[in-house]
Amino acid sequence: QVQLVESGGGLVQAGGSLRLSCAASGRTFSTYTMGWFRQAPGKEREFVAGIRRSGGSPYYADSVKGRFTISRDNAENTVYLQMNSLKPEDTAIYYCAARRYSSGSAYFAGEYDYWGQGTQVTVSS
Repeated sequence: QVQLVESGGGLVQAGGSLRLSCAASGRTFSTYTMGWFRQAPGKEREFVAGIRRSGGSPYYADSVKGRFTISRDNAENTVYLQMNSLKPEDTAIYYCAARRYSSGSAYFAGEYDYWGQGTQVTVSS
């Protein structure tokens, strides 16, 4: 069992930046594939970014590619999402997720085993 706690959300103007953090409990963080998802009001939860256990070859949704960067620090049990050039359409609750026993990529919410409580990101125009 792992617990995930997101932080770093807030209100920012369009064009601004935010850095989200997700702290994980436990001693097996380095064995999990990690991902960020988001859910806007009235919409389904969607994939944003993912990163493999080793931290290599991160992958992104087309809507954030070139603007967002996912990274992880296995020594600190933390995964980050650096968000630049934010747009109003990035407004959503952002969730951190962990997938056990996987060394590959995972793009779908159903592939993840553990979820954080979410952090609100609001981008004003």
